[in-house]
Amino acid sequence: MVIDFSTYYDLPAQIDRIFEEMRKPLYFTQRRLSYPPVNICEDDRNIYVSSEIPGVEIGDIDLTLTDGSLVIKGERKSESGKYFRQERATGNFQRIITLNVPVNQGKVSATMKNGVLSIVLPKAEEAQPKKIDITVS
Repeated sequence: MVIDFSTYYDLPAQIDRIFEEMRKPLYFTQRRLSYPPVNICEDDRNIYVSSEIPGVEIGDIDLTLTDGSLVIKGERKSESGKYFRQERATGNFQRIITLNVPVNQGKVSATMKNGVLSIVLPKAEEAQPKKIDITVS
């Protein structure tokens, strides 16, 4: 009698693949918690925040600027119907962005175009770089 064990030689790799597949839903769940996704960049004068919020009306978004943070809060309303698959999150969302420099609150601007919220946060005068002249003595 001959017993073929060749299918068991790859068992450790198969178990590794199972564990990798089990981790993937956790990754997507964590990404869903980071909604809406944002890009943050800066130059010498401004901090720029852009956020993808497709399908959300401007009236359903609330922006709040405090001393050290920008809060993007809103609600994506669910559409009625019978779903076979629903991957776009619905309901309330909130994203808090910590700002590491003081901002001139009176000059902050926000625009929404094609589902992308763009926020310009001008840095306060004391946070902007200063050129220092060097004198010869």
